[in-house]
Amino acid sequence: MLYYLYEYLTNHGIYIPGLNLLRYISFRAGFSVLLSLLIAMVYGKKIINWLRTKQMGEMVRDLGLDGQKQKEGTPTMGGLIIIIATLIPVLLFTKVFNIYIVILTISVVWMGIIGFIDDYLKKVKKNKDGLSGKFKIIGQVGLGLIIGITMYFHPDITVKRKYADSKIINRNNVEQNFQKAEKATISTVPFTKNNEFDYSGILFWMSPEDAAEWSWLVFIPIVIFIVTAVSNGANITDGIDGLAAGTSVVILLTLAFFAYISGNIIFADYLNIMFLPNMGETTIFALALVGAVIGFFWYNTYPAQVFMGDTGSLMLGGVIAVLAIILRKELLIPVLCGIFLVENLSVMLQVLVFKYRKKKYGLDYAQNNRLFKMSPLHHHYQKEGYHESKIVNRMVIIGVMLAIICLITLKVR
Repeated sequence: MLYYLYEYLTNHGIYIPGLNLLRYISFRAGFSVLLSLLIAMVYGKKIINWLRTKQMGEMVRDLGLDGQKQKEGTPTMGGLIIIIATLIPVLLFTKVFNIYIVILTISVVWMGIIGFIDDYLKKVKKNKDGLSGKFKIIGQVGLGLIIGITMYFHPDITVKRKYADSKIINRNNVEQNFQKAEKATISTVPFTKNNEFDYSGILFWMSPEDAAEWSWLVFIPIVIFIVTAVSNGANITDGIDGLAAGTSVVILLTLAFFAYISGNIIFADYLNIMFLPNMGETTIFALALVGAVIGFFWYNTYPAQVFMGDTGSLMLGGVIAVLAIILRKELLIPVLCGIFLVENLSVMLQVLVFKYRKKKYGLDYAQNNRLFKMSPLHHHYQKEGYHESKIVNRMVIIGVMLAIICLITLKVR
């Protein structure tokens, strides 16, 4: 909103010293992260106290983990802190009518509502199962459908690719190095020389023209799958104090960097990557979310004063997925979101191995010979005797390493 105020005043000949700084994405991004951090830290305590008065305390199942019962009654729904602290700076510092900002805002609200309903049913209605898994999936699929259709059909979502002919390269006017903006269902393939993948290529039996026309049949279902998978991955990772928040900050910082360079034609030209018009504003959104999560992390570190609940974890996973998709970096998700992936896989493998051993050797053998002592993976390490803080710190360190690998893909092809 402040950017539009600057434009309005300037167009009417009113010049206020310093206000022209609002033209710069870097300035607005810096202020957005600072404001979101302050909102989360200052008002976070008030929200925690409000949740406590509403008796939104966590009911902890006895899983035989050290320190588990001491967490009984800790307020949940802390994701509200993240959502509020994100949306206020976004409304103030971004071009709110930018299509990418609209998509991301919808994602925050949409997934936040699904998570809130789940937490509400658990805490207020005393339904221990919360929102049915079926309805969660419907909500995640609904968001994926919205994102996929918008990405495919909206005229403002375009890419500019560099000319392959090196003779056209012009360092004095980098615009000349790029082709015209086009609608395309393309993504970035890491560690490959010509690192672009067109989803229409999956329809290899069709002519190129028909494949391009019908590529939405492939693209939209893949978007739905990614949104659902990453959202669930973040939800499963949110099992011990600070784990989901800490790993998400690393992922979001990486995506914010990708947003900045992809939306800046000079950097896109230098790094020989796709230029995504209007993407720069996404940097502000991503950093506002980073500030909000760090501010929440202030209260969520061990021992946690508040849990983010599904209100926060489903929202974070969904927004991370959407960010990766609009940045054409969804093929990096298995690396960048490696912690989410491993946590998800640990649950799936635990179930598959248990069922296999039960069928082959009987129930007693399967119960006494599980693949992990407990799933998700972070609970396995708790059973091994590791302290929560050590598990979180080491997983965040691994997350940093995975993020660095993703950044390396910019130059290593």
